Amino acid sequence: MRDLIQIFLLCVESFFILYMVLYSSFLFLSVTVGSSDLYAAKRRNRLKNELANDYYVPVSVLVPAHNEEVTIEATVRSLLTLDYKLYEIVVVDDGSTDNTTRVLREAFHMWKIERPIQRRIPCQPEEEVYETRAYKVPITLVRKKNGGKADTLNMGINVSSYPYFLCLDADSVLQHDSLEKIVRPVLEDASVVAVGGTVRPCNGAEIENGRVVRYQMPRNLLACMQVMEYDRSFLASRILFDRFNGNIIISGAFGLFLKSVVIAAGGYDSTTMGEDMELAVKLHVYCRENGRRYRIRYVTDAVCWTQVPERLRDLCRQRRRWHIGLFQSMTKYQNILANPKYGAVSFISYFYFLFYELLSPYIEIFGVLTTLLAFAVDLINVPFMVLFFGIYVVYTAILSLTAFFARVHTIDLKLYPTDVLKAVGLCVVEVSCLRFVMAWVRMTALIGYRKKKHTWGRIERQKIQIK
Repeated sequence: MRDLIQIFLLCVESFFILYMVLYSSFLFLSVTVGSSDLYAAKRRNRLKNELANDYYVPVSVLVPAHNEEVTIEATVRSLLTLDYKLYEIVVVDDGSTDNTTRVLREAFHMWKIERPIQRRIPCQPEEEVYETRAYKVPITLVRKKNGGKADTLNMGINVSSYPYFLCLDADSVLQHDSLEKIVRPVLEDASVVAVGGTVRPCNGAEIENGRVVRYQMPRNLLACMQVMEYDRSFLASRILFDRFNGNIIISGAFGLFLKSVVIAAGGYDSTTMGEDMELAVKLHVYCRENGRRYRIRYVTDAVCWTQVPERLRDLCRQRRRWHIGLFQSMTKYQNILANPKYGAVSFISYFYFLFYELLSPYIEIFGVLTTLLAFAVDLINVPFMVLFFGIYVVYTAILSLTAFFARVHTIDLKLYPTDVLKAVGLCVVEVSCLRFVMAWVRMTALIGYRKKKHTWGRIERQKIQIK
C-alpha cells in the first residue's frame, strides 16, 4: 500500500512541476511583454505620437444599473467630463427596488418622454423612458422590468443611437481620456469589432474631472490585495493575447463594441452570469463561422476606475459569479477546444483559461490535499516543500509588484512610502493566503448555481470620491 501511495505521489509531483513551470513561464513572459508595452505607450504619449483629436467615432455609453442609488449620480457626472465630443449616455435601470431612477431624474432634471424602442435584440419591456438634453451630451434613462444584467445591456443596445456602444458598470468612473483611447484601435483598423480597456480599483483614489488628483492604497487590506491582483491579471495575459487576436474576455466594467456585429451575433446571453466573456467568445465564433475579417483588441492605457469589495463575503460572492460565468462560457463554446479553425484562440487562449482559470482551483486544492496525505504517511521532504512554496510565493510576489509599479509609474501616479510598504507586504499575503481562499470559493461555486443564475451580483457600495 505504501508503495502505491509513493507511486501516486510521484505522478502527482511530476504533474505539478510541469503545471507550475508552464504557468510561471507564461506569467513571466506576459508580465515582461505587458510592462514593455506600458512603457512604450507612455513614450508615445510623451512624444504626442497619437491620432489627431479631430476624428471621433460616435459612441453610446451604456450604464446598466440595479439598486445603484449610492454611486449612479457620480458615475453619470464623471461621464460628462470626458475629453470627447460625439457620444451619448444611456442608463438602463433594471427594476431597481431603491431610488436609482429618482436620484437620476432629480440630479439631472430629466423629463418623461414617449419613445418607441425597436427590439433588435429580445429584452424585457420598458416601463418608463426619461431624457435630458441640458448637458454636454444627451442623457437617456430607461426603467424596465427586471431581467438581469445581460438583458439590461440588450435594452441599452436597442435604445442606443450610435454605431458603437461602450458598456460601463454603474459603480465605475472613466478616466478623462479613456473614451478617446479606447476608440483608437477602431480608427486604426476598420476590422476591429471589440476593444477592452484596463480596470483598476478606485478604493482610496480621489478623482476630479476624470483625473486622479490623489492616489493611495486603500485603507481596507482586502481591497489592497485586489489592487495587486487586478494589475497582475490585466498585465499577465491580456496584453500578450492582444498580440495574436487571442483575447476571449472583455471586462463587463469597460468594453467597446461594434453594435451591428453584436446584434448579428445575437447580443448578450441573458441565461449566463458571465455575459462579458460569453459575448467576447461569441464574437470570435460568429466572425470565424461567417468568414468575417475581425480583430478584438485590448488597450492598456484606457483606464476605468471601479470599486472592489471590501468585505470578504462580498468578494466571495463576486468571485463565485465570475467562476460560474467562466464555466458557462467555456462549456457553451467547447467546440473551440483543439479546433484548427480557431487557431491561437483554440490552442493558446482556450487552453490557458481551461487549465489556469477554470480548472486551477480544483488543481490547487487537490495539490494541498495531496501534500497533507504525503505528510500523513511520512513521504514528504518538509524542508524541500517549504523551500518550494517559498520560491513560488516570492516569484509570484515579484511579478505582482512588477505589474503594480509598472502600472503606477506609466500613468504617473504618486505613491506614499507607506503605500509602497503596504504593497510589498500584502502582495505576499495575497499570493500565499487569499489565493487559496479564492480557490476554495471558486471550486465550490458550481454547487447550486442554477438557482440564482439570473440575479445581479450585489456588493456593499461606497460613494466614489469625485470632485
